[in-house]
Formats: sequence, structure tokens, C-alpha cells
Amino acid sequence: MGSFPKRGEPVITGINRVGLWSLYIKEVRRFLKVQTQTIWAPAVTTLLFLVIFTVALGREGREVLGVNFATFVAPGLIVMGMMQNAFANSSFSLLAGKIQGTIIDLLMPPLSTGELMTGIVAAAVTRAIAVGGAVALAMLFYPGVNLSMAHPWAVAWFGLMGATMLALMGLLASIWAEKFDHNAAVSNFLIAPLSLLSGTFYVIDNLAPAFQAISRANPFFYVISGFRFGFLGESDIGDTNAALFQSAVGLAVFNLLLAFVVYRILASGWKIRS
Repeated sequence: MGSFPKRGEPVITGINRVGLWSLYIKEVRRFLKVQTQTIWAPAVTTLLFLVIFTVALGREGREVLGVNFATFVAPGLIVMGMMQNAFANSSFSLLAGKIQGTIIDLLMPPLSTGELMTGIVAAAVTRAIAVGGAVALAMLFYPGVNLSMAHPWAVAWFGLMGATMLALMGLLASIWAEKFDHNAAVSNFLIAPLSLLSGTFYVIDNLAPAFQAISRANPFFYVISGFRFGFLGESDIGDTNAALFQSAVGLAVFNLLLAFVVYRILASGWKIRS
């Protein structure tokens, strides 16, 4: 006859796969229930960016990096939409729980800190991929846009790194924030400027040296330029494959460091456990 384990002795050892999968599915279903707002609305908004900037800056056959302006700007807009929506998704879960008093539903299940973080981040990356696909689908019908991929590995890698980076930042923001205004402030005054000033609509060679240096200190720049390289085979990161490889590895290292910081803060219970 079996006996109950001693008090404090874990029953689930290793990874709680069922719990992790359940959390992931819960988070995915949450944004799919309102997919008009969470997936298709961002696609329409991003397409409006494309229309406005191609009309304003892409007239008279303007070319950038050897392609027409619409084809140049399209990859940057796709990955920008992916990153912003990854942030929006991961920054909602814990914050909504704190405000509504339902955060206990995330803290009480037998999930480790790593499993809780992984489930929320994975769902945010899933939403980013869905938004990226919706934006790309919409852009296929826009005149003058060519989305053929020169290097599919770069599209996949830089898109994944960008979505993961913003998902982690969103989770960190949701831990810190105490109301939706705090979360909106991070999005409006940090995420949006870093996205728009990262070379989405221009190459940084056109900037003054001081502003080029500032752009190269922005991790969003490497995500957008690397993602664009996957489509065009050209980027303003550097002229050699070594520069692209360094950017790819650098983003991975940055995400690992960011994940470690988020993990430690989440494990500490700061602003979550009272």
C-alpha cells in the first residue's frame, strides 16, 4: 500500500510537462478568443504604415539597398509588428492577474518559476508568429512588395530572437507594473521609440556618425536589419557574413542574459507575492 510523500517533498520531479502545456494553451486561447483585436488589427495597422510611408517616401521609383522602397520597408514592418505584439501579450498576463486579484491562478499550480516564464514567453512568441504571418499575407496583395526570401534561416532566427526579446521585456514590465497605465508607459516611451528608430524606414548610413552609433547600440536595429537580410540578402549591419553571424549570436546572448534577469526577479516574488 502506497504512502503519501513527506511534507515538503515534491511529487512532480523534472519538468511538469502537463502543467507547462496547460499554461501555454491557456495563454494562446486567451488571445485567439479576440483574434480580431490581437492578430488581424495589428496586421491592418502595419499595412497602413506601409501605405503611408510608401506614398510619402517611395514615389518616383525610389530604391533602397537595390530594391524599391515598398520591398525594402516591408520586412522591417513585419518584424516590428511581431515584436510589439509579443510585448503586448506577455505584459498582460501577470498584470491583469494582479489587478483583478486572479494572479493566484498562476502562482498556486505546481509550476516552477522557469515553467511559468517559459509558458508565458512561448505564448507571446506564438502570437508574434501569427501576427507576422497575417502582416505578410496582407502585404502580398500590396502593389510593388516582393517578399521572396533570400536567406530563410535569417528570417526564422532574427524573427524568433526579436519576438523572444520583447516577450521577456513584456514579462518584466508586467512584474513591475501595478496598473495598466504603467504598462502603457513602457510601451509608448520605450518600446515604440526603439522600434521606430531602429532602421525600419531607412538605412543608418544616411544618419550622422553620432546617430549611427546610437542606432548600433539599439538591439532592435539588429533584429530588423537581420530580418530584412533574410528577405533581401542585403542589410546595413555590415558587408560581410561575419557581421550577420556576430549579430545573430549577440542577440542570442542578450536574450539569455535578459531571461536570467527576468527569471531571478520572477523567482524573488517581487511585486507578485504579498
